[in-house]
Amino acid sequence: MLSGTAARLVEDFSRVLHERQSPSHNSNIRTLSILLYWCGAQAAISERDIHDLARTGPDLKAKTVCQFLRDRGILLQDPDLHRDVDLTWIDTTLAALPENLADEVGQWVKVLRSRGRHEGEVRSYDAIRPYLASLQPVLTAWAEADVVSLREITRHHVDAAVDGHSGRARRQLALALRSLFRTLKRERVVFRDPAQHLRVGSPTGMPKPVPSDLLTNALRQTKTPLGRLVLVLAAVHAVPVHELRTILTCDLDLARGTLIIRRGLRRHTLYLEELTHQIAADWLDYRHCRWPASTNPRLLVSQRSALDPDHPAVGKTLLRADVPPGLTWSACARTACSTKQQKQRTPSG
Repeated sequence: MLSGTAARLVEDFSRVLHERQSPSHNSNIRTLSILLYWCGAQAAISERDIHDLARTGPDLKAKTVCQFLRDRGILLQDPDLHRDVDLTWIDTTLAALPENLADEVGQWVKVLRSRGRHEGEVRSYDAIRPYLASLQPVLTAWAEADVVSLREITRHHVDAAVDGHSGRARRQLALALRSLFRTLKRERVVFRDPAQHLRVGSPTGMPKPVPSDLLTNALRQTKTPLGRLVLVLAAVHAVPVHELRTILTCDLDLARGTLIIRRGLRRHTLYLEELTHQIAADWLDYRHCRWPASTNPRLLVSQRSALDPDHPAVGKTLLRADVPPGLTWSACARTACSTKQQKQRTPSG
């Protein structure tokens, strides 16, 4: 049987729940009634006691009851219950690591919170937690392998850590490792950055090479040299489609076996495999024969621009021209040279 003050509190709480149209009306009323029956309404009630009571049964609630008692000024709040959940998880994860490793990873967390030697963008604990969650299995494995400090980690350790992961899991782990070692090196906690070489990759997964039999059949079915080049670049080198559209003739260097891939304002050098090198050479031969210098003056400009990177005509698309079938590149070159000599011999105006 509740006292007068306790009964009035329950009636007041019931009216508030009706106004809010709370779906857990009976559970909240039952929780407050049990609490007031045992603790009374004469003194402030501990917030910890309310949460402990709610854990004893599935039909008992604590959050709404605590809010009601807090508004009435009769709740004794517990600061530990209001601690950031993500921060609590981070502290628990660091406590499970060896002391030295925990201190080094803790330095990384502090820097992400902009408490290091260099001020930066403030990251919340809920943003740091996914990074540490992806690092936790790796750090645990290193600790079990008797690694006492991140200074002992080499490139081999980092490569072994990302092996076996793909897609978003690999991307998240690679980003976390790069952030960890880059930050600790800047803070002079470690001497080298073994994760500097890691490629983040695509969020949909690291591209895998196409089986050789499928690639061979696809090359046989592809009729044009450009189609075969695009096929091997996508299948062997995993070049995305939007980057294939930016490839220019002057980006290909057969002597060095390289191809420049343009990624926005940046450029990436792709080193060609033997098959890709041969198909790229066939494609250049086809272009030179299809659009020779004798019928396309721009080809001479393109040849000069290949020697002069600052030439304004670098990378321009060549015009199409009809060429007799079977015309070779050597014949095109001889025709271009003879045409140039005739123009030099002809007196001007």
